[in-house]
Amino acid sequence: MTTFNETQTEEVSVITKKDLRNVFWKSLPFEISWNYVRQDHLGFAYAMTPIIEKLYKTKEERKEALERHTEFFNITVYFSTLVLGIVTAMEERRAKDPSFDTSSISNVKASLMGPLSGIGDSIFLGTLRIIAAGIGCSLLMNGNPFGALLFLLLYNIPAFAVRYIGMMKGYQLGTGLLEKLQKSGLMDKVTNMTGIVGLMTIGSMIATMVTMKVPITFGSGDGITELQGILDSILPCLLPVCVTAFIYWLLGKNVKSTYILLGIIAISIVCAGLGILAA
Repeated sequence: MTTFNETQTEEVSVITKKDLRNVFWKSLPFEISWNYVRQDHLGFAYAMTPIIEKLYKTKEERKEALERHTEFFNITVYFSTLVLGIVTAMEERRAKDPSFDTSSISNVKASLMGPLSGIGDSIFLGTLRIIAAGIGCSLLMNGNPFGALLFLLLYNIPAFAVRYIGMMKGYQLGTGLLEKLQKSGLMDKVTNMTGIVGLMTIGSMIATMVTMKVPITFGSGDGITELQGILDSILPCLLPVCVTAFIYWLLGKNVKSTYILLGIIAISIVCAGLGILAA
């Protein structure tokens, strides 16, 4: 039993280590349902199901919680459990306090996925995988068949350890942080701050992941003017921002994402064939 304030009514921690381990096991197929629309959202929602089922008893509450976790989410999978642990603590607080601002949960997820992905990609994909593969390949080239097994062990043991520890420490971090924020009255400020960071993350993803250029030129010889240069002088990545805003508007009008994707493919093929757009 965990007591947050001994002078007031005892607040018992509902989530146990068994629950956290259940989330850890359910997070292993995190990327099995990855898609281009919301990427890891289904993996995140699936991993959170043990927590949602335990904290919320009515169908409406569980539906609301699942909808929160089917929003866009993308992260290096090895750090996904750290976010899951923090969000578990926030969901526990939400279950105990109906006035808890649920938008802070989405804001925290959005603000963490960018920085943690950068760290995770550098450590695991850019460093550990290369080192493990180099050691394994050197053994295989010398005729040692255990090189492949050694590669799997060198890469996966640290990866699984980080995922398990991240789950446990993420929950502890989230619980302690929320307690301090509640006592100090900083929750509204933190919610606004994480919301700003989340928007910055989404904005950077638009600039780096959405590619669209106009190859149209005017004039001839040394006097050629590129239309893309004019657009960039107005606002870099102007077209990606406009297209993203239009797609967001379509989603707000409840247009199915499948139709939007098919429309993007069709328009891209036609415009590329006519020389209007280029990647």
